Amino acid sequence: MNLPLAFREQAISCERLGSPFMAQLLRLLAEHWPRGSKLDAALARFTGDIGPAGASLPLRTAGGLHALVLTGQAPELTAVYPPQKVSDQALWQAVQAAMIAHEDFMLDWVTSPPQTNEVRRSAALMAGAGVAAERFDLPFVISELGASGGLNLMWDHYALSLPKLQIAPQNPALTLSPDWTGPMPPVTRPKIAARAGVDLNPLDPANATDLLRLIAYLWPDQPHRLALTRAAASVMTAEIVQGDAIDWLDTRLNEAPEGHVHLIQHTVAWQYFPPDAQERGRSLIEAAGQRATETRPLAWLSMESDGDTTGAVGAAITLRLWPGDVTLHLGRGDFHGRWVKWVGATGQDQT
Repeated sequence: MNLPLAFREQAISCERLGSPFMAQLLRLLAEHWPRGSKLDAALARFTGDIGPAGASLPLRTAGGLHALVLTGQAPELTAVYPPQKVSDQALWQAVQAAMIAHEDFMLDWVTSPPQTNEVRRSAALMAGAGVAAERFDLPFVISELGASGGLNLMWDHYALSLPKLQIAPQNPALTLSPDWTGPMPPVTRPKIAARAGVDLNPLDPANATDLLRLIAYLWPDQPHRLALTRAAASVMTAEIVQGDAIDWLDTRLNEAPEGHVHLIQHTVAWQYFPPDAQERGRSLIEAAGQRATETRPLAWLSMESDGDTTGAVGAAITLRLWPGDVTLHLGRGDFHGRWVKWVGATGQDQT
């Protein structure tokens, strides 16, 4: 895949996910990309998949431009960014000028992969954990794989507002209101005894530089996502370890305490693990599941792409429980958490 094609494909994806500005920006980058520039040379050094499932060079570039706006370094760019709506010509003139004037910043920015914490995915996690809590009346220990800044580890601090159900802790940090279809999820909210996560490149939301990286990858015409991320960052207290997810998980599985549910969770992360890591991780979890008891149960909650292209593009929400090795196909959700099509515990496989 060449760079212009990667920009165009990312533009289509952003448009489908409700960001017309990103679609406009990325198409302009595809059409007018500055061949022969230092930035062009830097991106040309990447090999393999440069699109959304790989190095995500289009999102790196767009994230760097957004960071210039968020930090106030490029007033001429801010003048054409949302909420303003401008012509292609006006937008490209400002983008081109910013990439020239802030070339060193952009060169540094694109060296690191995109990272976000899509907080709205916590709606699916809250609902899935509620199903596990109905099955096991014990406090939870949570382990998140691919946790980034850890914001989705804090879902018990968030409220879930649905047409027929309101679930909230005292003084919630934020409220999630996805477009929900199907039955209502359980009202049960488990008690969280401990939580931790792992990431190859964890970000600390309390650090201004790390928080900038988290919010710069949120799309400029979706300010509600930025507001949710800032609110979630204000209550983030979980430990995020830098390291290999499966090596860390191996240790966590062996240390799971008696009298607690060990909940493994991940959202749109597992699919990026190499196949051998996926296989090893699955084997470790299944082996731990065979050792699980009613007083030391194991739950595996995931929200990952299911490859379904027949309808709305999204991710499968799946919960696997031990002892018993029961797999529950709870529903599907939008990658950004805008909607959830909930089935609940009715879709069940028994292994």
